[in-house]
Amino acid sequence: MTPMTQSQYSDMPDTTAARQPSRPVPARILIVLPKWVGDVVMATPALRALREQLPKAHITWLVRSPLAEIVDGCDWMDEVIRWPTKDKSRVKRRQGFLGLAATLREGQYDCAILLANSFRSALLTRLAGIKRRVGYDRDGRGMLLTDKLLPAKCDGRYLPVPMIRYYNAVARYMGCRECPELPELVTTPAEESAAATVLEQAGARDGQPVVLLNPDASFGPAKRWLPERFAEVADRLIERYDAVVLISCGPKETHIARKVAEHMRKPAFVMDQPVIRLGPSKALVRRASLLITNDTGPRHFAIALGTPVVTIFGPTHQEWTANAYPQERRIALAVDCGPCMKRTCPLNHHRCMTGISSDQVLAEAEALLSERLSSSSLPA
Repeated sequence: MTPMTQSQYSDMPDTTAARQPSRPVPARILIVLPKWVGDVVMATPALRALREQLPKAHITWLVRSPLAEIVDGCDWMDEVIRWPTKDKSRVKRRQGFLGLAATLREGQYDCAILLANSFRSALLTRLAGIKRRVGYDRDGRGMLLTDKLLPAKCDGRYLPVPMIRYYNAVARYMGCRECPELPELVTTPAEESAAATVLEQAGARDGQPVVLLNPDASFGPAKRWLPERFAEVADRLIERYDAVVLISCGPKETHIARKVAEHMRKPAFVMDQPVIRLGPSKALVRRASLLITNDTGPRHFAIALGTPVVTIFGPTHQEWTANAYPQERRIALAVDCGPCMKRTCPLNHHRCMTGISSDQVLAEAEALLSERLSSSSLPA
């Protein structure tokens, strides 16, 4: 329930990687970004470091289409290419994959840096004819890489290593001496305008604290705290701080957001018609006085944008996403069966989440919100 200190974070074990041999400085680089929202955010320190280390190189990011808005506004690249949108037809998926490989081949890249861990990303860069392919030797793709970094393992299992450090190890292998330890995001004018419109629709007044709830988790139901407890915390923050409460959701989780609102005694604004895209979501998190969330993507938006955040952990291991951010309060219940890293509770009791009370979350939320409201540096 307390933030990790800088010294604690710095003392955590680094990912093992061999020292880079002497090679020509690459002129055209393709960086394949991770496939999860939070991982893309946690890769931003490495992305910044690579840009600063290789200022004259032409850097292209390959990112999955739904995640492209996360990095809108960043200028650490020269070009962004999106993966083809998924198609239900296996033939069309294959054609899209091979077509992307042909497009990348035309780019004549001399180095690919794979921050994505998938076999598919390594195969793509091999088919694209990129001679140098740098990434972690995992998921059966070692034979497709020319430069293999070794993830930390013990007895055949991956050891929990902070993902920021995991990605920074790749940047250091490429010659980066200094890598930031906190993520960074940028919002665009269009995203800020969309966020302002949402706040107006929610009836937020100037100077009124904005509390953003994120009760869903695309990883799976095991990561979701109870909707009725989100509702109880929100009601009490409205009563005590005259807060305006917004409830976010993904396209497949609108029912969860609505369930939170149904349990509330006070009115809240559910952002489900339409569901807010990732770009405006960044801007809303930046403008919020406080975010209360499960361990999922918007948590990392808050860390990257300087917003106080209460994160509720269930089955996930906290060390995978450890950071040095001082305005985060992490809440987790120690259980003998966890952290299991499962999408659904294999024992069907979900004790790691049901054991976390509303009072616990409220106490941390009030501490952060009170500190935020006492400051005169609220974002406009």
